[in-house]
Amino acid sequence: MHKRLLGNTGLLVTEIGYGAWGIGADMWKGAQDDESLAALERYIELGGNFIDTAMGYGSGHSEKLVGQVARKHAGTIVATKISPKNMEWPAAPQTTADEAFPAEYVIQMTEASLERLGVPSIDVQQLHVWNDSWLGQGGWQEAVAELKRSGKIRHFGISINDHQPENAIKAVEQGVVETVQVIYNVFDQSPADRLLDACFEHGVGVIVRVALDEGSLTGNISAGTTFPEGDWRRGYFGGNRRAELQKHLRAIEGDLSISTSQLAETALRFVLSHKAVSTVIVGMRSLRNVERNAALADGNGLNADQVAKLQAHRWDRNWYLPAE
Repeated sequence: MHKRLLGNTGLLVTEIGYGAWGIGADMWKGAQDDESLAALERYIELGGNFIDTAMGYGSGHSEKLVGQVARKHAGTIVATKISPKNMEWPAAPQTTADEAFPAEYVIQMTEASLERLGVPSIDVQQLHVWNDSWLGQGGWQEAVAELKRSGKIRHFGISINDHQPENAIKAVEQGVVETVQVIYNVFDQSPADRLLDACFEHGVGVIVRVALDEGSLTGNISAGTTFPEGDWRRGYFGGNRRAELQKHLRAIEGDLSISTSQLAETALRFVLSHKAVSTVIVGMRSLRNVERNAALADGNGLNADQVAKLQAHRWDRNWYLPAE
């Protein structure tokens, strides 16, 4: 699998990373630990080396599974995230740094993640929500510096609030973070307005999440798709959204002369076509999906004409908000 530099960290990460939210088995229903572990093992067997998890994925369950596999395979790069103490997603504009990430809490939660992962050091520790107003506020920056001095973390980054790429530009420009994790896909292209160029200029690694728009860009969600009780996607694809989605997918297929089965590959290659992107983390709970996605980490993006056509399919909306 082709690798790219994660900004100025010196870490070489595979273009396709493993997104471990789904294997937490709480908000995404249907995950079985034996299948999740097999998928993780297969990802590494195929050459993958970057796994992104979080303490909030199944209340640490995802971290335990990731650690179980990472400990067996030297060279596996693990990124995790600290949930905000006030458990507020996304961070409200008026929330202070000490309400979300007080210094002592940042240290304690990192130590708890280390225990669940069973590793001596976290390669990339991230805050799971972010406000640029927190720069120079509270004691979280001192906590991060202490964690680095003690060797408990190697690098530090932030996971940007949903659809708020502008909210991290100051952090990037001021050199406070080494990585940013951001939603970027065919529909939400807003990071390309300013954030991605800023990251490239300042040597900040870009970890792209939701490249398949929570599954809509796989083409597997139809107007009649249903989700199990308790599965958070019932809200994301609530109301008339599944039907509304179909016209956008058919338009992409028509413009690029591709079939529905080619949507996922095209969507992932679109994201990887941007020079600032280091890796794309994809949820992969089955061996089939691991093998399909790993094959895309071949160093080949889309050509300029294809990228231009897809840029015309930008669709600004926020489906994390309740459907009307």
